[in-house]
Amino acid sequence: MQTLPVPTLTRRHLLGSAAAGLGALAVAPARAATPEPEMRERATRWLALLSEPQRDTATFGFDHRTRRRWNYMLGSAFAEGLALENMTSEQKDAALDLLDTGLSNYGVETAMNIMLQQDILRDEWGKGSSARNRERFSLMIFGEPSPTGPWGWRWEGHHLTISFTLLGDEVIAQTPKAFSSEPNTVPSGPHKGLVVLPENEVLGRALFADLKGASRTAALLRESSYGNIIAKPGREDRIEKREGVALGDLSTSQADLLRRLIALYTSDHLTGTLRDAQEANVAAEDVSAIRFGWAGPNEAEQSMYYRIHGESFLIEFATLRNQPLHHHTIVHDLQRNFGDHRLG
Repeated sequence: MQTLPVPTLTRRHLLGSAAAGLGALAVAPARAATPEPEMRERATRWLALLSEPQRDTATFGFDHRTRRRWNYMLGSAFAEGLALENMTSEQKDAALDLLDTGLSNYGVETAMNIMLQQDILRDEWGKGSSARNRERFSLMIFGEPSPTGPWGWRWEGHHLTISFTLLGDEVIAQTPKAFSSEPNTVPSGPHKGLVVLPENEVLGRALFADLKGASRTAALLRESSYGNIIAKPGREDRIEKREGVALGDLSTSQADLLRRLIALYTSDHLTGTLRDAQEANVAAEDVSAIRFGWAGPNEAEQSMYYRIHGESFLIEFATLRNQPLHHHTIVHDLQRNFGDHRLG
């Protein structure tokens, strides 16, 4: 995995000067190899720090429609739940502790840089309202964190959705999820050179460029890009048919590239047993039948799109039409989204 070239947003930067008085709280706790029990413990701790009005904003019944009403294309708007900017420093720190239970170092770094981009968009690109900022990201809890019952949580704001569904201390779903980016490579200003999603576009372009003959023909879904992803919030089942070239029809080096892309989206951002479980889910299906499809020209500055479609998952990546630095991604677990395989 590529190392990001410039300093990025950290927990201490996010919490600001108030972090100086937090002592050990301002340092992320070590990640556990089996993080699920810590999810419940840290969710419970965060809830205990909230006032009654804050708790009313942050919590929803497990069957409330908000649990499925995810949305990472928010611009300057608030996500549902309680936004970081409306929390105290101690509450923010506890919220970040919960985020740490699910994500690897890479996952946390990527999430924090997506949050940082809101300041970049406001200050250097003039996009959105002046209220757009790195703290306009919300945490919400569904159901009551308990050792036995169903519950879940989501971290969400513009270009970012991270969600987990649990039965007690068992994570049964970690999708839908989206890590998106604008500008993916920051062209100017104090964060010039920051690349938020360093591999997604590069590896996709490299794979399609290497395809020849029948493999390239099979992979090409259409000559023009779709200009965005297709399986958006509320349209999770929009893509039913698997199209593109099958992994089993690729050369060894091409198959390795596709496997790397799959891991980048499905497991790299996860930590401990969550990562292991996701890798096992992918390995359990007929990997040779996973398909890679491409749309659009494979030229810099031109909008492009690809999807990776397996029996159990769907990945989409797109650079938006006429916006080559604006990247959207989505990952759906087609069998486990929202925990439906266990909860019905």
